[in-house]
Amino acid sequence: MIRRNILLTAGAVALSLAATQFASAAETRVTLKAAKAGSSYYLMTVQLGELLKTASNGDYVPTVEESQGSVQNVKESKVRQGNFVFTTPPSLLASARAGKKPFEDGAFDNARTLFALPFVTVHLVARADANINSIADLAGKTMIPGGKGTFCGRATEKILAAFGLTDKVNTVEVELSAAGPAMRNGKVDAFATCSSHPTPQLVELATTTPVKILSMSDDERAKVLATDASAGPLTIAANTYKGQDKPVHTVGLPVGAYGTPQMSDDVAYFITKTFWEGKAKLAEKSPWWNGVDPAMVKLLGAQVHPGALKYYSEKGIAVQ
Repeated sequence: MIRRNILLTAGAVALSLAATQFASAAETRVTLKAAKAGSSYYLMTVQLGELLKTASNGDYVPTVEESQGSVQNVKESKVRQGNFVFTTPPSLLASARAGKKPFEDGAFDNARTLFALPFVTVHLVARADANINSIADLAGKTMIPGGKGTFCGRATEKILAAFGLTDKVNTVEVELSAAGPAMRNGKVDAFATCSSHPTPQLVELATTTPVKILSMSDDERAKVLATDASAGPLTIAANTYKGQDKPVHTVGLPVGAYGTPQMSDDVAYFITKTFWEGKAKLAEKSPWWNGVDPAMVKLLGAQVHPGALKYYSEKGIAVQ
């Protein structure tokens, strides 16, 4: 009897281990890397992870990683294995392929397009009481220029240079997360933030602190766009933020979600299909998804992943 019980117990353990191994084999692990926690692109990535998990009935196990910015994302795409999904403006991919700054350590081309994300929108935000009504008025003021080493920091540098303000604005190099408290406490007059709109950071700030989002004239915007061929005009609709009763004319940059050649075709197909079929539900919770259209995939500047291309071909969507 004792021997029989031992055999039964051993058999149960073996079956349990086999079931665990089968469940583990059935799981598809996906790492999603976007931006700093609290930013709109980080929140988008969390939403994408939840969408994948729900659509796969838990077979997909997403992990969302915080990032210091798109440069880090692109550099990691060179070495990351498995199902790695990252976000970046396509302009950085062009720099990586050419081995240009900030990728001087060696050219590479490891991005494969999956789908488009809401464009990055440049917000130049000033305290309402700082007497700043235009970009020119930033002269002599103190400003957080969007985060050192980030796309926003570089975009702000280009804007200030276009208006001859490079040496006329007192810039404070701190984490962008410090911008809200610094504005509330009167430590800085303005800051730049670059994310899809509405960006949660600015929504929160505008509810507690009177701010002004600087708008550009057509001539000013043309001057800014002349410094960056990858950017384009964008308008923030009136009443997007509290106290913003007029449209704000600014500039923005395409952003995409990319995989790498290490991602299997099946996974790329499922991720791409799940995104487009779930986009309407995403937009019900977050309106920034409404601005995403399959036509934007052509702007993403990288070879479309074969698995994603299969989905677009099935739907008759031209993406190349």
